Amino acid sequence: MAAQVFATPMLAKSSFAGAAVVSKAAKAPARAAGMVVKAQGTDYGLGLEMKTTKEKSMKAGRAPVPLELEDMPLPLNTFKNKAPFVGTIKSVERIVGPNATGETCHIIIEHGGKMPFWEGQSYGVIPPGTKVNSKGKEVPHGVRLYSIASTRYGDEFDGKTATLCVRRATYWCPEMKAEDPAKKGICSNFLCDAKPGQEVMMTGPTGQVMLLPKDPATPVIMVATGTGIAPMRSYYRRFFVEDVKSWEFKGLAWLFMGVANSDAKLYDDEIQECIKRFPGQFRCDYALSREQTNKNGGKMYIQDKVEEYKDQIFQLLDGGAHMYFCGLKGMMPGILEMLEGVCKEKGINYEEWLEGLKEKGQWHVEVY
Repeated sequence: MAAQVFATPMLAKSSFAGAAVVSKAAKAPARAAGMVVKAQGTDYGLGLEMKTTKEKSMKAGRAPVPLELEDMPLPLNTFKNKAPFVGTIKSVERIVGPNATGETCHIIIEHGGKMPFWEGQSYGVIPPGTKVNSKGKEVPHGVRLYSIASTRYGDEFDGKTATLCVRRATYWCPEMKAEDPAKKGICSNFLCDAKPGQEVMMTGPTGQVMLLPKDPATPVIMVATGTGIAPMRSYYRRFFVEDVKSWEFKGLAWLFMGVANSDAKLYDDEIQECIKRFPGQFRCDYALSREQTNKNGGKMYIQDKVEEYKDQIFQLLDGGAHMYFCGLKGMMPGILEMLEGVCKEKGINYEEWLEGLKEKGQWHVEVY
């Protein structure tokens, strides 16, 4: 649920440490089950130039924040479908290069401090318009969930905005040899096409699966594909960008990020700046499936990159590290198989070992 849920510099190897009324619109036909995303060489009005975020959302030192939000209890379902919160779009920018395999946008929404959340939670978005349900009745569109890509303080560090990282879903019709606008993702396109000042109806926040450990000394391993980077961005910004003295991160943050190519990297400018500032605490390893090969000469996927460091990861988990997964569910079988192999090598019962991680709250999975 990093985007929608429905459906590097290297360090030496170490053992580590409101609105209830929805306006009606034309009835949209059902989306095809086999949705694909194709945006290479297209321009949706944002231009093909990648916009960077570091200069806009990072300060020279740690950013001061309203620390009263640290005492905020976990908010859950503050706003619901029948009475959503009405936020306002502050900005929408493309954050991938011209050769990326899809259109991904960095979207800042103003909530004025009225819809607070914790890192790792999600917002629901209700796109405008209506659909025809299975009973032939015209009803509002349903809620789409998006992982929040900022900390509770937002990109402006005042606790009044939240960020979403959204990939535009389009359908490439092989017969038309073009994108079929009738089958595009309703909510993702609404968000990516939104203009500053436009209203957006939201529900939530929701989610407890991806919350951070209570102890800020706990090592955190993050595994993401594409817009699965969203909750991970909230983590590393809390760790390395904001001045939260009562929760000062003392552990290791290790990010594994899988995308198609270099132009599809998300927030790399921020990531590299954080690594530069905290080289002993933060590292990032990329799996670029169209640019790198794995040990067998095939495409380098996220599970292949994680496998390269299986011994260190196993040791970290055995020592109490928390591991977070967000993105495409297809990455999970390979990672689980790899960990099972490590357990076998060490004479450890894999099922018991993994169940132990879950029981101790070290295993966090949110895939789609």
